[in-house]
Amino acid sequence: MPEPLDLEYDVAADDYQTAGEASNNLKETLKMLGLPSSVIRRAAIITYEAEMNLVIHGGGGRIIANIDEEKIEIKTIDKGPGIPDIALAVQEGYTTASDHAREMGFGAGMGLPNIKRNADTFEIETEVGKGTTLRTVIVFPPDTGKE
Repeated sequence: MPEPLDLEYDVAADDYQTAGEASNNLKETLKMLGLPSSVIRRAAIITYEAEMNLVIHGGGGRIIANIDEEKIEIKTIDKGPGIPDIALAVQEGYTTASDHAREMGFGAGMGLPNIKRNADTFEIETEVGKGTTLRTVIVFPPDTGKE
């Protein structure tokens, strides 16, 4: 694994045209670094779901990925409405997505549950009216780089 790498992506609110670009860029970078496909898949799922949450719910925001020899940390930061009930928000099928988002095939209520399922560490800090920070970590398997 080369030197630690920090990547940042800005994600616009309600921009369904470019939604998915950040997660795809991160996935391609992880492939170039030679990380195991299991790590790449988990990171891509987390990043895509988080990116869609920024587009649909968070009023846009930023995705920050920090990669080192042991792990990848993926953090999303928004200044959206916040999450009034985290326990409810992480339940499969619960959604606050607009009708427009659901008509486009998004907002099925699987974003946070999929993120949580694919992360080794899953933390949400939120304040209603101020925004949400989501922090996830994927710890690399001991044989990383030998796939």
